[in-house]
Amino acid sequence: MNNHLEAWIDWNLVLNEEGRPYHVGNYCDAPVIVDTKKDEVHYNSSYYYIGHFSKFIKPVARRIGSQASNNRILATAFEYINGETVVVLMNGNDSEEEVYLSLGGKSMKLVLPEHAIATIIIH
Repeated sequence: MNNHLEAWIDWNLVLNEEGRPYHVGNYCDAPVIVDTKKDEVHYNSSYYYIGHFSKFIKPVARRIGSQASNNRILATAFEYINGETVVVLMNGNDSEEEVYLSLGGKSMKLVLPEHAIATIIIH
């Protein structure tokens, strides 16, 4: 989101274990896969990312500059007209990571568990 993002769902939000329905005979992936043979539902990481970002970042938000104090953490930040700031941090690593969040002269230390995504809302 910090460097011009474009995303889309290629075909469907939900497909079966064979990527169906499909229009040209190729296997497709989706945020949700329903295994009709085992009667199971699998939620891919894209399902959780879409849900997380859409819950906290609305179309009226304006992206603002951000930089993580730990280069192993991905960070993005948004500001709303009411002054609220939303910071999303992601730790894609196999270990917990420390990161410091600083805004308006105040700072706080956060520890993100392995493979975690977290949102901090500052009013």
